[in-house]
Amino acid sequence: MLTLPMFGWALTGLVFFIKPGYDAAYGGLRVRCYPLEGTALPAARPEWLEMRVLRTKLGDHLLVRTERGAEHLDPATLRARDLPDEAGIRALIDDAIASDPRYGTIVSVARATHDATVKTSTGATIDLDWSSMSLQQSGRDTRTIDALYRIHYLQWTGVRTLDRVLGVGGLAALVALAILGVRLAFARSCGEEMSRRVVSERRN
Repeated sequence: MLTLPMFGWALTGLVFFIKPGYDAAYGGLRVRCYPLEGTALPAARPEWLEMRVLRTKLGDHLLVRTERGAEHLDPATLRARDLPDEAGIRALIDDAIASDPRYGTIVSVARATHDATVKTSTGATIDLDWSSMSLQQSGRDTRTIDALYRIHYLQWTGVRTLDRVLGVGGLAALVALAILGVRLAFARSCGEEMSRRVVSERRN
């Protein structure tokens, strides 16, 4: 009964200790930026808590943070800069992944109001947050490691309450097995000692 979870704990524990492929699976991905030569920096406004100016393949970007959150503006007009069309997103992401064969080529782009999700030919998923010009990536290796994590912590069903019951039950069974093993080892040791005493008494 406990063979399966114990095998899973041992295998996944070894993976977590060695961490093979972790750097690529959880590595950061950034939008490729270019020098800001010839770009006039806008005057900061009082409501801006933070500002950054970037130049990408799509031009210049002004990223500001206010009490309302992050905003993506055009540095020339200070107006909100909308999420580009699919061609613009493809150009931006292609530029970011051009030097990394892990991502392959873009196969689909799904746009929303302020973000987009890109799928690649290698099974990677890239999420673009347009407000902050940030990228988050995950691939098949990321999903494999996440699956091993769920196995290790007995998150087998995806139902939180049931997984907790399985986790508590598995740990309780493991503790019970350990106690039983100690008792059997102690009983065997005592039995061997008694046998030696009986043999010694008979000889005497």
